[in-house]
Amino acid sequence: MTAETVSDVEHRFPCNTCGSDLRFDPREHQLICDHCGNQEPIEGAGPVAGGIKELDFRAAIDQTLSQEEIEETRVTSCPNCGAQTEFDSDIHAAECPFCATPVVTDTGTHRHIKPRGLLPFALDEGNARSALTDWLGSLWFAPNGLTEYARKGRKMNGIYVPYWTFDADTKSSYHGQRGTHYYETRTVIRDGERKTVRVRKTRWRPVSGRVARFFDDVLVLASRSLPKKYTDGLEPWDLSALEPYKPEYLAGFRAEGYQVELADGFTEARGYMDRMIRRDVKYDIGGDEQRISTVSTTVSDVTFKHILLPVWLAAYKYRGKTYRFVVNGRTGRVQGERPYSAWKIAFAVLLGLILALIAGFVIANNQ
Repeated sequence: MTAETVSDVEHRFPCNTCGSDLRFDPREHQLICDHCGNQEPIEGAGPVAGGIKELDFRAAIDQTLSQEEIEETRVTSCPNCGAQTEFDSDIHAAECPFCATPVVTDTGTHRHIKPRGLLPFALDEGNARSALTDWLGSLWFAPNGLTEYARKGRKMNGIYVPYWTFDADTKSSYHGQRGTHYYETRTVIRDGERKTVRVRKTRWRPVSGRVARFFDDVLVLASRSLPKKYTDGLEPWDLSALEPYKPEYLAGFRAEGYQVELADGFTEARGYMDRMIRRDVKYDIGGDEQRISTVSTTVSDVTFKHILLPVWLAAYKYRGKTYRFVVNGRTGRVQGERPYSAWKIAFAVLLGLILALIAGFVIANNQ
């Protein structure tokens, strides 16, 4: 970026009553002081009319964004999973919230595009823990010890996970073929008998045309700290409820720095757009079957946002193995590694064998 100086960002807010640090309370949707109970509203909270302002993609790639769009935050990089997590300036040792690995923070800074919007946490830790233990309890083969450990275990971490969203206007021309089914009647010999059957055939004819689609808020994960299948499983996110980025929402929480650069994020977004465009082309071709020979797409008016989405994260080391779980901080949807108890599986197999033997014994006696 072209900005010469960027100030460090620190998400700490002193209480006007006692001077202690305030934190964002998801239940009250405002800042509260755990020391004296003081509550302070967040000015300008709530979605804005017309949505969050987009930024020009080409300006960002050409590194000509204004200084106001850039910030520096102090982060640490986990030596185990590579997560880049923001820490307050007075913290010099911590545990990685993504994999429970002890890390010592460095004093370096991460210079990046500032978030434009976020979805504030709507669930507190208690709600997130209840959702997690309910999910673990629904897994038949999960170790009982892990479920109990999760219920009474260490504190869960509230993490704002980075995402990109992209808008783009696309116009595509295509060439292909439309297939129309028709049937012919044939006489065949089957089992020594003459039979009449209908055989389906396809008549193909060349077609060409144009389709257009405007893509709004194509969501791309900008983190590599968690398996994408977990974060994808947390969807859908109500992006219409995005609020302008305010550091007050991060008070008491952590924010992960993005690891997927903007250009790479757009490459992933283009993959999604191309799949949707091919679907539109097939619909436009019509008929019973479609063949696509070529698609040529012009993409214009590309804009983007860097946003933060709320995730409660639990990383437990149980009997030498790390289990990671994520909870959507808005809906309570849970995803994570599915733990298995060898004893439960062995018992289920044994029970199945016993039931099979009993069933065989009953059948044999009734014959």
